[in-house]
Amino acid sequence: MSNNHDPDRPPIPESPAKPADAGKRVPPRGETPHLPLADRRRPYKELRQENIRLQEEAQRRTIALATAAHRLKTPLAIISGYIELLLSQKAGTLVERQLQILEEAQENCLRLHRFIQDFLTYSALETGSVTIKAELGDLNTCLAEVYELWLPRFQKKGVALYLTAGSKLELFKFDPFKIEEVVSNLLDNSLNFTPEGGSVWLSAERHFWDRRRGHDFRGPIEQRKLTSGEPNSVKVTVADTGPGIEPEYHQEIFHDFFRVPGASESSEGTGLGLAIARRLVQAHGGKIWVESEPGSGSRVSFLLLLEPPSRKNEG
Repeated sequence: MSNNHDPDRPPIPESPAKPADAGKRVPPRGETPHLPLADRRRPYKELRQENIRLQEEAQRRTIALATAAHRLKTPLAIISGYIELLLSQKAGTLVERQLQILEEAQENCLRLHRFIQDFLTYSALETGSVTIKAELGDLNTCLAEVYELWLPRFQKKGVALYLTAGSKLELFKFDPFKIEEVVSNLLDNSLNFTPEGGSVWLSAERHFWDRRRGHDFRGPIEQRKLTSGEPNSVKVTVADTGPGIEPEYHQEIFHDFFRVPGASESSEGTGLGLAIARRLVQAHGGKIWVESEPGSGSRVSFLLLLEPPSRKNEG
């Protein structure tokens, strides 16, 4: 080959060097490159371990909270006992101002007792140590007892409390202590948000609850067409003339420690009352919800089945 260069011919360009990854498929934009199975499993394992760690940490906090609340019960009971003794004036005659101070202290002790009870119930629900002990009972009697318990507190604030018993309510199985706690939490919530001069109604009525099961809606006939439409549950409602709740918070108010924005300064509570009520109602196989509009008050209702579902046919 001659080394002479022809000035009339253009130089031949040299071939560029091939990159090291030449011949490998480059995934299109937006496509996830194929990863080995071990690499794909690693993020899942890490997330799972992190989830377990967070659950254990939450459990430790819940137990610590319950322990602290339990330790507060004894000194609080002693203080409440001394206040009752002084109010009875068995330890000496008191003037009117002293009686007013002690009554105010007693009211704050009751408030602190409710806070402690909320924390203890919440921790028990979180750790799964709460059991429903259903027994045949009269719901009207249960609601009447709660009404009598709360009536003095409503009268003291100047809020009217009414009870409308359910007519023709047959006996059915439920846990009376748990239902009393549910209703008490609902009344406490209404009392906190209803201003002086307002009203609260506690009522119960027979109700038809269409509980369609997973295998029912796949057939050509709906579950509601297969039932007689006879009442199969009891609906308990607490309605008030409070400020109402924005629709976007209708689900969140049943979450743990949730407080409606803007209400923390005008009301008291732990943010656990409705969350505890929801869990206790669900433990009975029931459901709970709220109906409310700003400026129109609130109606919180829950359903209890007249015949609790079995594990086999529970929907």
